[in-house]
Order: sequence, then C-alpha cells, then structure tokens
Amino acid sequence: MKQSDMYIHLKGLKIFAFHGVLPQENKVGAEYTLNLRLKTDFSQASQTDDLNYTINYAEVFEAVKEEMKIPSRLLEHVIQRIAGRLFHDFPQITEIKIALFKQNPPMGAECQETGVESIYTKD
Repeated sequence: MKQSDMYIHLKGLKIFAFHGVLPQENKVGAEYTLNLRLKTDFSQASQTDDLNYTINYAEVFEAVKEEMKIPSRLLEHVIQRIAGRLFHDFPQITEIKIALFKQNPPMGAECQETGVESIYTKD
C-alpha cells in the first residue's frame, strides 16, 4: 500500500491578537480563527507510531501564536509571515494552506467574520 498527498490539519485555532488598519483594532484587539493544512510526508510515522517522523501539532501552534503576537495592519501580511515561519521551523512541510479570519470586524455592517486564505508552496 502506498500513501500520497498527506496532510495535517489544524482547524479552528482561536487566538486573540492586535491586527488591523484602524487605531481601535490595535488597542482593543480581536479574536481570530485560523485554519492550517500542512502537506508533508508522514508515511514513516504512520508505520512506526513515532512522533519524530511527523510534525508536532503543539509546536506548530506555538509558532503560530508567536507570529500572531506581532501586530500587523493586514491579515495578508500575517498569513505570509506565518507560512514563512512554518517552512523555516518545519522543513518537511512542502505546502501550506492557511486561512485567517477576524471575528466581528469593525466595518459598520453585520458581519460574523472576514478573512484571507492562501496556499504557499516551498521554493
């Protein structure tokens, strides 16, 4: 049996941070939801049941939290920074799909969330 197109998912990560164009957003902050899909080869981990052959979710979350602590004006900038950090810290990742949503954005309209999504591939 052969495995291909292996993905690790982290869905619905909740993080409080200070991103946005408006001064108010940088003072009061907002809740964000993040979804990640990490493409990697974890075939050895599936055969050996050994964490050393895959990506530790907790370490990924810590890296994401550290990047989310850095205030940015644009969510587009935040997700690019997160993707770069994950490629650096986890060289076994070959592709990252990331979606970041701001809950209850201050835009003068009823809106549950706004967000951005992108797929990044390793050079």
